[in-house]
Amino acid sequence: MLMWRFPVRTTKAFEMLDTPLANVPTLSLADQARDPERFAADLGGSFRRFGFAVVADHGIPGDLIARAWSETEALFKLADDEKRGYFVEGGGGARGYTPFKTEIAKDAKHVDLKEFWHVGRELPAGHRYAGDMAPNIWPARPEGFKDTFVELFAAFDTAGDKLLSAIARHLGLAPDWFDPAVKDGNSVLRLLHYPPIPVDAEGVRAGAHEDINLITLLLGAEEAGLELLDRDSGRWLAIKPPEGAMVVNVGDMLQRLTNHVLPSTTHRVVNPPPERRGHSRYSMPFFLHPAPDFLIETLPQTITAENPNRYPTPITANGYLHERLVEIGLIKK
Repeated sequence: MLMWRFPVRTTKAFEMLDTPLANVPTLSLADQARDPERFAADLGGSFRRFGFAVVADHGIPGDLIARAWSETEALFKLADDEKRGYFVEGGGGARGYTPFKTEIAKDAKHVDLKEFWHVGRELPAGHRYAGDMAPNIWPARPEGFKDTFVELFAAFDTAGDKLLSAIARHLGLAPDWFDPAVKDGNSVLRLLHYPPIPVDAEGVRAGAHEDINLITLLLGAEEAGLELLDRDSGRWLAIKPPEGAMVVNVGDMLQRLTNHVLPSTTHRVVNPPPERRGHSRYSMPFFLHPAPDFLIETLPQTITAENPNRYPTPITANGYLHERLVEIGLIKK
């Protein structure tokens, strides 16, 4: 069992939010090795219904996760001046620190009540994607930060590759179809801190949005607040994974690639009940991106008479990412 350093979500907390729970089934990634076709069908079915899946036994070591939580907490406890020293003005939040109240959901009226740190892929000198993928920024404190998050990034990469293989099977593609697409991909590990907020805070911790990337792998979803917008009922549903399980959701790039067969679902992080607003909330999403030059072109098998091609004009992953970063305020026009 993982030893979490932060408040763990409880059923009582969800009841106080008065939001019904989403009936997203919990899958075991360990089942993939035993029956890859069944696991692919179950994962694909959960994505088609909710745009989300809950995945246990994901293979990321518990001691590594515990170390990452500890160093995330220590990072965000640094003085604002020290943290802001790692903020790159005009960098689109690609690497390093992004201050509180910077990002805004598309079409939202209020900025999100969060601060975050981005870790990207470590590329060797002279790599062909060096011009499109910024180098990492590593803080002087806490000690060991770089080693921990390079290791965690690689562990997320491995879990993501397994999930993409299942998605490929579900779509009738070769299990390794995504391998060249995501090799040296522009994935980002985000360390998120939602600081304590006043009872009358304006806005929410993360406004209603869809993710940009292929899939998002999220740790730290036990603390109440994550909700998805159910397409069948039009209601917001709370997501409560078992402790240590990963929440995985479809991003807009995969939705576009699959012509909405696998939908990217609107989700948000709402403010907690008044008695919990004096507590921080932490999470770690891994936004799995393809390589910058990957061409997002509608898969032929997802185009039918009932579902005509919604995206006849392909776009590179880098081009699509830039469009979306402008929309959410991380890149200024």
